[in-house]
Amino acid sequence: MKTFKKLLALTLTFALSVALVACGNTTSSTSSKSTAKKLTIGVIQYATHPSLDNCYNGLVQGLKESDYVDGDNITIDFKNAQGDIATANQIANNMSASNYDMIVGIATPAAMSAYGAANGEIPVVFCAVSDPVAAKLVNSLELSGLNCTGSSDKLNLTAQLAMIRAFQPDAKKIGILYNTAEANSLSQLNTIKELAPQYGFEIVASGVQSAADIPAAATSLAGKVDCINNFTDNLIVDNLGVVLERANAAKIPVYGSEVEQVKNGCLASESLDYIDLGKQTGTLAAVVLGGKKAAETSVVVVDSSYPVYNTDVASALGITVPSSYSSAETVKTTVK
Repeated sequence: MKTFKKLLALTLTFALSVALVACGNTTSSTSSKSTAKKLTIGVIQYATHPSLDNCYNGLVQGLKESDYVDGDNITIDFKNAQGDIATANQIANNMSASNYDMIVGIATPAAMSAYGAANGEIPVVFCAVSDPVAAKLVNSLELSGLNCTGSSDKLNLTAQLAMIRAFQPDAKKIGILYNTAEANSLSQLNTIKELAPQYGFEIVASGVQSAADIPAAATSLAGKVDCINNFTDNLIVDNLGVVLERANAAKIPVYGSEVEQVKNGCLASESLDYIDLGKQTGTLAAVVLGGKKAAETSVVVVDSSYPVYNTDVASALGITVPSSYSSAETVKTTVK
């Protein structure tokens, strides 16, 4: 009987010990999760326009879908450089000095500012950089090789030229207005010059260095060409209203690079989805936050596009929409 009581006491003691250990482990796990360091991500958006706004909104969605939620386990410090390089540099330097866990640059100038300030010590993720190799943000698209990675909005210029030819079968010259200081624009200009002869076009390019140069350059260009094609050049997109005004005066269309530009008055575009681009950037940023080195990642290249045209603009210019684009997405002008 005594032996039985001793065994029972030992059994109860063991069970109680196991229960206490289990409870202790649970408390420790919960405590560890709740007291984990909240990461700080600095986001620099180069300018305010719809495509870059969509990039930021998509970025936040992509991070959230990867379980990184602003105000919960991360803090997102969003800053807008308002199209000014000096401001972008200052913002990036402040974020670097504060030793943020990551800096995200939306658009090439912001990404270059972030990368320069990070000095290889803080991971940098870029969004909407058309040619990150030319911008020297990565060694290659396949393997970054640097403490920087991100997403590329490579324009589908082949489809764009095919669209222009379909909408304007008799057109001969396409005007390109571009920022001479933006690496993406120079790369895209070279590409479209190579492709244009395949569609019977001549490219007439006009470089500008500041917003002050755009009115005169756009007026001069509009008088020499059958249409103007716009890239994702931030300086030109920021002043798209001026370009459209000059093109409308010359009664020629402007072709955009994404749907927001078409809504703002461009005739048509082989459009990229910038919200999706932002989401994919957010997913990639989460991978780096999770421990993978940026140098060991590849760049996400989004080059798929879909056709969209503005019915108001087509009507105003007397352009008949070709039957091959009858199923394209249609929009109306939202900026008068």
